[in-house]
Amino acid sequence: MLYRFGMTRALVLGFVLLTAACGNKSFESLCANQVPPPAACNTACNPMPGAQNDCPGSFHCSADGKCDTFCTQAGNECGDGYSCTDDGFCVSKGGGHDVPPDMNNCPAVHFTAVKTTPSIQILIDRSGSMAKNFADANPAPGDPVKYNTVQDALVGTQGVITQLEQQVYFGASLYSDDTPCPRLSTVARAKGTRNAINTLIDSQNPGGFTPTPPSIDAAVAEFAANPPPAGSPKIIVLATDGLPNKCGDNTVSTQAESVIAAAKAVTQGIKLYVLSVGDIAGGAAHFQALANAGQGVAPGQPNADYYPASTPAQLSAAFQTIIGGVLSCDLKLSGQVDATGGQSGIVSLNGTNLTYGTDWTLDADGLTIHLLGGACNTLKTSVNPVVDALFACGAVIY
Repeated sequence: MLYRFGMTRALVLGFVLLTAACGNKSFESLCANQVPPPAACNTACNPMPGAQNDCPGSFHCSADGKCDTFCTQAGNECGDGYSCTDDGFCVSKGGGHDVPPDMNNCPAVHFTAVKTTPSIQILIDRSGSMAKNFADANPAPGDPVKYNTVQDALVGTQGVITQLEQQVYFGASLYSDDTPCPRLSTVARAKGTRNAINTLIDSQNPGGFTPTPPSIDAAVAEFAANPPPAGSPKIIVLATDGLPNKCGDNTVSTQAESVIAAAKAVTQGIKLYVLSVGDIAGGAAHFQALANAGQGVAPGQPNADYYPASTPAQLSAAFQTIIGGVLSCDLKLSGQVDATGGQSGIVSLNGTNLTYGTDWTLDADGLTIHLLGGACNTLKTSVNPVVDALFACGAVIY
């Protein structure tokens, strides 16, 4: 059995890859350490376990989705007793490149743990009533017509996007019944979009009606036109303060059409969460149905959560709860381990060892680590978390 383990550059999200070992020998990435690096370094590739290696010869796909290599066929980077594989790994020459079966001579192996990063589009109702400031429901004439509390809950000093903009691919769209209806003014999803989203909200005064169904459809279409990174969950958070109506005619209800649009989003792999802003007469049943459809809840199953907020504190807490709930504590390994033997592995977070069963578990397929409880919270709140997974090579499948 051939064991291949490698090191590459620091991974996105602050996760790091450590030097790999074979016997007592360690190897370093040429892409990270050679100046200038080989030409194929940083070429995009598919890092999913089992995916075809689409990197050029002497390169493999590292866990951060970039081509990498430890050695060249003509060089001696691996040193005596080791050879370079055709995809750039250093392996022992003994026993037909097998790792020695004696576990006393079998090194522990470091894997990379890759955090799942969600792609979240905030879909904000731009109707006239969204100017309401919960702290001042009846602003004096001449007061600025802005989104006030909604804007502060998103991009204020303690806003959810302000706090998490480096941990989530955030985008935002303001929707209205302006011609052509619906009109969506959008900031594309990316990390570090807090300032752009703040500028977008500042530039769009509330006004008009609430064409929610076609706006959901437009947000779904935008995900199709601009897909998120591989493995990134697709999320829409709908923030609205009114029942939906038809483009140009607020007397025509489109509640049923909104539920259909949310259900269609689910068929495209997109979950939709509902934030009901302010007190909306007769809105509870509609928003519950919308939340159920948007989260794929079948009739007869327990209701999905939706989030009514009628005070500034409730609004901020609702955004935090929604976004915190979709931030993932699932970590994809760059290799595969035996699910039983892997339980004796050592997983650390920010330098602290975690306890199996209490702080982390391993999927039966040996490909995914789940952080639990306080460890999960620490992962979510760390700007640049460092996770290390260490397994005895006897537990390693590949």
